[in-house]
Amino acid sequence: MAGAASLHANKVHPVTITPDQIQVRLDALAKPPGSLARLEGLAVELAVAQQNPTPVTRPRRIVLFAGDHGVVAQGVTPWPSAVTTAMVATILKGRATSTALARAHGVDLRLVDSGIIEPLSGDLPPHYRSRPVARGSADLSRVPAMTEAQFDAAWELGASEACQAIGEGYRLLIAGEMGIGNTTPSACITHALAGLDPDIATGNGAGADNAMRAVKQRIVANAVRRLEGRRDKVALAAIAGFEIVAMAGFYAEGARRGAALLLDGYVTTAAALIADHLVPGTRRAMMAAHRSAEPGHGAALARLGLEPVLDWGMRLGEGTGALVALPLLDSAAALLSDVATLEEVLG
Repeated sequence: MAGAASLHANKVHPVTITPDQIQVRLDALAKPPGSLARLEGLAVELAVAQQNPTPVTRPRRIVLFAGDHGVVAQGVTPWPSAVTTAMVATILKGRATSTALARAHGVDLRLVDSGIIEPLSGDLPPHYRSRPVARGSADLSRVPAMTEAQFDAAWELGASEACQAIGEGYRLLIAGEMGIGNTTPSACITHALAGLDPDIATGNGAGADNAMRAVKQRIVANAVRRLEGRRDKVALAAIAGFEIVAMAGFYAEGARRGAALLLDGYVTTAAALIADHLVPGTRRAMMAAHRSAEPGHGAALARLGLEPVLDWGMRLGEGTGALVALPLLDSAAALLSDVATLEEVLG
């Protein structure tokens, strides 16, 4: 189905399993109530996200969405867009941080080209999908980053990946990204949807110096100002990126189909803001793996009502923060599935 149809069909099912119900179960286990502190809170989040009192964390899949950004031409990053393609090739060779961590934690990995400027050539592995919306988004500092039709195409690309993953039995989904310059549209989205001041929403990204950050701040403020208060799909298309919109579609479809969604860092959380804005209730399926070093990330998570599992100052992207947090989710699931109740112990 078309991207627009997919977006309008994405309505999250009502909550039938509540946090209070899961907390009653946790308090009945053979341990002092509350003795596992944040781990119990994570167990509650996981059970509610999956709408399952005994949630599962395996099998699990990460889908990395790659895309380039025209705004790179304005000097918002020290890195050229060619690095996106170089890192996509490194991921496919299994030598990136994301692939190493995915192997370490038993996570199936897919990589999707949603719009990189320099496409790969030659024989490519089956876990790679090339479906570019365009060869890089437009420069959002001058014109809309994409058209409404392109927004719909990117959304549907992500939604189709979630549909495929759930159809293959995956119940815990992670989205990651690779795209030089993508913290600039992420800051625009956070400024627009979380109401955060552009100076705070805009960080240093992947190594920008203070002069570059000042350029980013001006671009973010001006791009959102041009929206004149609009926050509809067309407005969001003007300030987003293909991989960001694809992740939003991935989240919305994953939530609709009952998967638990583990967010990574700032860019994925910007996508989550779009998903929950356009499909209210999507955030119920979300958990936050960590709070990144980007200054706007905490506010974006707060807007979604999410408490991060880790606060280690990570800022790599590629889904790496979510992959690092996975063992804690495994522990939370084991708590609800494998621990006896006090009544069972005492007979």
